Amino acid sequence: MSAVSSAAPTTQELVGVRPFGWRDRIGYMLGDVGNNLTFFLQSAFFLIFYTNVMGISPGHVGTLLFGARILDAFTDIGAGRLIDTLRPGRSGRFRPWLLRFMVPVAVATVLMFSPILQDGSYAARLTWMVVTYILWGAVCYTLVNIPYGSMVSVISTRPGQRASLSVFRSLGGYLGFLGLAGLLPLFVYVQVDGSSEISGSRMMLAAIVCGVLAIACYTLCFLGVRERVRTPPTPRGERAGPRTLFLALVSNRALTGIIAASLCMLIAMTLLASMLPYVYNEVFDRGQLLSLANIVGLVPVLAFLPFAAALARRFGKREIGVLGMTLATLAGLVLLGVRTDSPYVFTVGYAVLMLGYAAMESLIWAVISDVIDVQEIRTGERNDATIYALHSWSRKIGQAVAGGLSGWTLGWIGYEAALGQGAEQSPSVLGGIYALATGAPAVLLGAAGLILALWYPLSKKRVQGNVALLEERRAATHRTRTP
Repeated sequence: MSAVSSAAPTTQELVGVRPFGWRDRIGYMLGDVGNNLTFFLQSAFFLIFYTNVMGISPGHVGTLLFGARILDAFTDIGAGRLIDTLRPGRSGRFRPWLLRFMVPVAVATVLMFSPILQDGSYAARLTWMVVTYILWGAVCYTLVNIPYGSMVSVISTRPGQRASLSVFRSLGGYLGFLGLAGLLPLFVYVQVDGSSEISGSRMMLAAIVCGVLAIACYTLCFLGVRERVRTPPTPRGERAGPRTLFLALVSNRALTGIIAASLCMLIAMTLLASMLPYVYNEVFDRGQLLSLANIVGLVPVLAFLPFAAALARRFGKREIGVLGMTLATLAGLVLLGVRTDSPYVFTVGYAVLMLGYAAMESLIWAVISDVIDVQEIRTGERNDATIYALHSWSRKIGQAVAGGLSGWTLGWIGYEAALGQGAEQSPSVLGGIYALATGAPAVLLGAAGLILALWYPLSKKRVQGNVALLEERRAATHRTRTP
């Protein structure tokens, strides 16, 4: 296959669908609120729930997070390829999947945080952890998140509207995070004999509430958005084979660049999210202050989001991302260097790091649409869900590596889950936790910034040229089909 194909694109805009507007933005935003209602629970509380409540070795939890997320990454690709090859339904190619799997993902979340085997044998508790996590992540969440994320490129073909959808998705994610991060630590952490502990029964109740709210958000997303671009599957005889498709994808520098950058970003942020409960609960012995940290960390992010789309139009998405990664890297390195004993100073540094991270993360979904456009220009075949799934694959690999590292490194630095809640860890362990929450994310986010600057090719000028070329091709295709 040549690097560039002149084949006509397979997409066409639908006639008779209401114009793009605020219903789409709000609906799409609520979809990511639904995602984060379950994803945040897993990323922020899974490790500490299973080490401190269920008594599982951190090494075993880390091994699960690594292995299961590797599996999850490949089920993402399978789900994406499946969706791309199936014929769209009456309500579109992607929207129906929200209704099909919103209840299963909620039920799986509750099971994952159920402490019913807390007093069972170690083997029973370990088995429960493995089965419920795989059910949630590799099956249910995948079959909601992949179609949801793929919708951006079929809701609108205009870069500005796609950027606004990306910003609203990020806003939804952060709002969901803000609600949970601000309230849940106050609810699930309790003081027992002067020490901070996490309550298993309260975690299960929190999972039930989040599951119900997630179902409501997915329903509103389905009702709010419309798919405006028809993407019929390529006929079987004309479809690129697995080898040809793979070669076309891995030779797409835009795709490989954003995958590499996302991999670094997700390892950094998943590791940070896993360590924060330990930082406040163990290092500062103030677990409930995690609520304040989560809220303060989001204030600059929410202040930035209203300007993200306009800044992207003015300066370019890649350019904004490089600047953001630089800021986040500096914040992490400063926190590592000062090694503060004040949870409030730490929280301020964390807020600056989050601002830098949000500069790229808020635009990442619009970036994926730009990458999908590149693939269509090069091959003439549109693979929305497959490309989104590959990007999701990189994110899951990042989460797998970070999840594994979270558990393994806790074991390496000597963290003792068997000491029980309220026990004091050694000073070397506390120092190790602090370094994992500051220095490690700083190095990884710095690497992401370098990848965006030196590897990922889609500058503002390049994106504008690709959009113009696709519009010309679609206009030419329309003229040849019109009698």
